[in-house]
This record gives sequence, C-alpha cells and structure tokens, in this order.
Amino acid sequence: MPGPAPASPPLAALAPSRLPLRKAIRRLRWFIASFHAQAEAAGAETGMRFAVDDQALSAAFRDWSRDFEAQKPNAPEARRDYVGFAAGLMLRALLHHAPAQRLDPAPHDPAPHDPKGAADPARFWPEGFLYTSYCMTMRLAVLEQEFNEDAQVAPALAEIRHWWSFKENVREDPSLAIAFLDMFAGDEANWTAPGFFAPRPAGTRPLPAPKPPLPGAARNRAGTGGDAGS
Repeated sequence: MPGPAPASPPLAALAPSRLPLRKAIRRLRWFIASFHAQAEAAGAETGMRFAVDDQALSAAFRDWSRDFEAQKPNAPEARRDYVGFAAGLMLRALLHHAPAQRLDPAPHDPAPHDPKGAADPARFWPEGFLYTSYCMTMRLAVLEQEFNEDAQVAPALAEIRHWWSFKENVREDPSLAIAFLDMFAGDEANWTAPGFFAPRPAGTRPLPAPKPPLPGAARNRAGTGGDAGS
C-alpha cells in the first residue's frame, strides 16, 4: 500500500513569507505559525484536536537551530542530503520537547500485525504522526523547490509495524528519529550513527518510487518551496 501523505495545508497558507521555505523555516515566528497550521490541518483530516505549547515549540526550534548550524556542510554537493538530515533533526527536537498534545481521549492501540492494514498510524501515535507529518511536509517542499524533485513518501509510512518500532526505539535513542524519517521518505537510512551527518556517495541514493497521490491540501504544497538546507 502507498504511504499516507502528510496532512497539511498549502505552504503558502501556513504563514505569509516572501522568503523561500528553506529561509522562512529558520525564523521562529514563521515556524510557530506554520506548526499551528499543520496541527489544525491534521485535526481537520483526522477529527483529532491538538493543543500546542508555544514555549515548548520555541525550545524545540532553538535546539533544532543549534543542531542545524553545528553540522551544516559547506560543500554544495552535500546540500540535498542535508535537507533530509535537517528535517530529521527537527523531528528529533519536536519529539524531545513534545509541544503538541491530543485533546481527545486516546484511541485503543491497534494490533501490531493487522492483516488488512487497517491500523492507522495517525491514531496509534497522534502526536508522533503530527510531528512526522510536519517535518516530512517541509522536507518534501524544500526538495521540490530547491532541487526540482517530485514529492513522495514511502509505503513504510503507512505500515503500523514501523510505527511501533519508531515509537519504541526513539525512547532509547532520540536520534533514530532521523533514520526513521529517511525511511519514511524512501531514502537510505543511517541506523548506525543517525545523529551524525554523512553525505551519501554519488549514485547510491535509491531511485524514487512511484509517487502516491497526496490527499488534502498537502498536494498543493508547491506554492512556497524550500528547507533548512542552507
């Protein structure tokens, strides 16, 4: 089954900015406004409501900005791979500071092995799916604007067994969030040292899988472009 696309509004509607997304996302005010818009879009698509703590969200932004600058490469040929890594750093920071909380009663945990694939990752782990959706949306949009790559997600994003593993493993090693986001995006993941940036050798990046349709407003994302890539 193709993976579910991130639930998100068009990037142009997240927060007005004349900057490309890779620069807009580096601004705290835009980051907060766009995350709130993502949470509202996710709630509209799933029927779940989220409360967002702006203080925790700001702390996540500060940690991400620090980590982003610490490993930012100088080589132009490393920029594409750093887009994905930077999105993973953002996911790690959001998971650590946990700025969102689902307001509705928690759903019953689905069975880890659902033969019909009916288990929904968004309901299994609402906050984790929200953070992942936000970071994936930014990642895909930046790659599209900066590198003319078609947006895509991997089938793994829809598979509940990966979400069980994701939720369990990031508790022990938060940096594994970077590797899981790569896997969900269809890129080769670094499971050994996920917290350290290493550009992929030329020719080793997997070929894009057929792009699944992006439901909701996520498919209209192309209006604003860019990542934290430079």
